[in-house]
Amino acid sequence: MDLFSGLPGYYVPTVVFLFGVIIGSFLNVYIYRFHTGKSLSGSSHCLSCRAPLAWYELFPLVSYVGLRGRCLSCSARIPSRYFWVELVTALLFLWVSLAAAYVWLWPLLFFLMATLVVVAVYDLYHFVIPNAFVWTLCAVAVLHMLYQQYLVFDVWLLGGNILAAGLAFSFFAGLWWYSGGRWLGFGDAKLAMPLAAIVGIGGVFSMLVLSFWIGAILSIGIIVWQKIVARRGQLRYRLGGRPLTIKSEVPFAPFMILGFLLVYLGGVDVLSLFSYALPL
Repeated sequence: MDLFSGLPGYYVPTVVFLFGVIIGSFLNVYIYRFHTGKSLSGSSHCLSCRAPLAWYELFPLVSYVGLRGRCLSCSARIPSRYFWVELVTALLFLWVSLAAAYVWLWPLLFFLMATLVVVAVYDLYHFVIPNAFVWTLCAVAVLHMLYQQYLVFDVWLLGGNILAAGLAFSFFAGLWWYSGGRWLGFGDAKLAMPLAAIVGIGGVFSMLVLSFWIGAILSIGIIVWQKIVARRGQLRYRLGGRPLTIKSEVPFAPFMILGFLLVYLGGVDVLSLFSYALPL
């Protein structure tokens, strides 16, 4: 952080957050137009009335709040996804700037965060992880490992990263094969490879355990919340057009990504949590 030693303490986090908001706005366009044949350079418009958006309707976060989530021309509801993608991307960029000590690694990690946001949202809406995203993450993982070796040449560290990727893939691929694809998709097994390679052999166990913990907690929480609001006739959240139940298929990529973030950026160690909970 010596690179920013002469700047006010709030300057770098503010710039990083604003940069993340702008990238999040671009990600919204990319997610919407991915595999549609539409150019990323086309003008933005309302998805309901097709009216072109004015410049004052295109400010990330601010425009959504100012318009109260509705189109200025036809008053159609704007998907809240646009707001949350921008906010989450900005917060992840900010988290990287606070957690990653090596500033020169930030661009790679910013790109990693952006890709993970795209993967999570795409899987949440379409229940699939395109191979293009997996290969992109694999390239990021390779660059990350090369950077680690540049800092400290350690063959054992490199071998641990590769072993972690193999173990994570084998674990999820085994679940996919045993369940016939009912528990997990094969895309989840492929996604686990680059994420495990980044956290390494020391973090892969925590990443896997946290993924399932988060998935269970959030799924149960949504089911309970549905039962509460359904009694009031206000149930709006649906997964694949139907309310979420204990037997519903749930996209697992967002849970795995959250587990990865807690381990890689948050430094969470499941074994340490067990040692605190069960002191010897």
